[in-house]
Amino acid sequence: MKELQYLNLYFKKYSGRLLLGLVITIIATVFKLIVPMKIGSIINIIENYVNGSTTDLNYVKSQLLINILIILGTALMAGLFTFLMRQTFIVVSRNIEFDLKNEIFQQYERLSLGFYKQNRTGDLMNRISEDVGKVRMYAGPALMYSVTNTTLLIVALSYMFYTAPNLTLYAVAPLPLLSIAIYKLSAAIHKRSTVVQEYLSKLTSFTQEGFSGISVIKAYGIESRINTSFKELAEGSKDKNIELVRVQALFFPLMVLLIGLSNILVIYVGGKQFINGEIEHLGTIVEFLIYVNMLTWPVAVIGWVTSMVQQAEASQKRINEFLNEKPEITNLVSKETPISGAIEFNNLTFTYPDTNITALKNLSFSVNPGETLSIIGNTGSGKSTILELIGRLYDVEDGQIKVSGGNIKELNLNNLRSSIGYVPQDAFLFSDTILNNIKFGKEQATDEEVFEAAKLASVHKNIIDFKKGYETILGERGITLSGGQKQRVSIARAIIKDPQILLFDDCLSAVDTETEEEILRHLNAISKNKTTIIVSHRISSAKNADKIIVLNEGEIVQQGSHIELVNQEGYYKELYSKQLLEKEN
Repeated sequence: MKELQYLNLYFKKYSGRLLLGLVITIIATVFKLIVPMKIGSIINIIENYVNGSTTDLNYVKSQLLINILIILGTALMAGLFTFLMRQTFIVVSRNIEFDLKNEIFQQYERLSLGFYKQNRTGDLMNRISEDVGKVRMYAGPALMYSVTNTTLLIVALSYMFYTAPNLTLYAVAPLPLLSIAIYKLSAAIHKRSTVVQEYLSKLTSFTQEGFSGISVIKAYGIESRINTSFKELAEGSKDKNIELVRVQALFFPLMVLLIGLSNILVIYVGGKQFINGEIEHLGTIVEFLIYVNMLTWPVAVIGWVTSMVQQAEASQKRINEFLNEKPEITNLVSKETPISGAIEFNNLTFTYPDTNITALKNLSFSVNPGETLSIIGNTGSGKSTILELIGRLYDVEDGQIKVSGGNIKELNLNNLRSSIGYVPQDAFLFSDTILNNIKFGKEQATDEEVFEAAKLASVHKNIIDFKKGYETILGERGITLSGGQKQRVSIARAIIKDPQILLFDDCLSAVDTETEEEILRHLNAISKNKTTIIVSHRISSAKNADKIIVLNEGEIVQQGSHIELVNQEGYYKELYSKQLLEKEN
């Protein structure tokens, strides 16, 4: 139960509703317990008439009618309050589920980029869906039945002890055996529940990756191999679920056996006591039989509730692992910090914490507002890393990054990132309309602003050619569009934001040279007062920049303007000559 203590803050939040639910539960239980009493009274009335203690038939009929009406009335009231009880507890559990999912999602947003490189998407999804669902069952049905059945046990047993103490002891004698069995089985359920949830996460991750990479699977013709892997994983999950169900299946037969034993004891012992005159009325035995059978569900549900609690604890433990995860990147400044756009790297060396690969070595350069910097280099030379560091997706310990003249760590993180328009190398689009994908950069943008941004990104003509134009729904990750169209929509999304800093990570690699020239002309026009950094493999994307730096294995090996670099021996000139020759051919 230690892991589930985390939910106490939610129980405290909804304590008023839970207290109301407790009151309603007690009222519903009292009404339920009146029914056996009145049935016992009816048996006693009939018994008295049969043995001659009461001879007035009209009196007997009137008493029977009164008791029957009371039974009907209390049954209706018990049903009404039971309905209200369920409404109270189940609604609270849904509210807790809503709050917990929001808390988990907000935690996911706070966690740093390194966290997502170490955890699979399917597992993250499973914790916010399946695991939260298990916890909701604990906060709702498990809590509701625990309160209901505890109240029923206390009230019913109190009345039974008051009516016939000796008979009550015989009736409840099997219950301690049940408690011991539940204790033993609970540990086994907890262990198996944890394994089942882990397998479910593996299945979710595997299927999510399979769906995302379906084009690669089909292209390589490896459907049968993937199907075999999935079958093996599903087989393992099935086996673990069966192991869990086998343990859970012991509960109900065991409870039926022990409740049946209680009934036999009530009939045998109660019958002997009635014959010996220790129990005055036959109706008492009937009452006890009804009470014992009423207690069948509370006792039987102990196993179900225990199972739910064990599964919820296993799930909450998995949830707590992520909720207790500390983000590597935190906002250290609460006050607003305006961003002008000036960027400076001073003797910076950066090693990725998850791989220990040193991406940048003793790097120094600066870019002023209104200037454009282009970064050229081989794959793996550290170009994209520079953009990630400017967005403070990672923190550096060796060296310093300055933005707007101040240490990047001393800037308000929200202000910093809201001032950046970032176009990644692998353009990511959401399964939404093209219009909303562009508006992602500026939620309150007008349609006219969207159209203008699309024109600047040279994608407007492509969009209006679609049957539904800007209302075209994109497939997952924008699969509906071509590579070049996805890149240009991503550029439009950055442009519409109108940021102080524009970062382009080789985002023109999938467009033709003519379209590239058109986009670059537009970018030159809109970035006059902005800081622009363009990472590219193409000289055509870099040649108009105010400054160009060439990276090799994380170090600057050349820097200067286009004219300066094509006139000196080195990587830039070789790349320029190669691409010029390819263009001529």
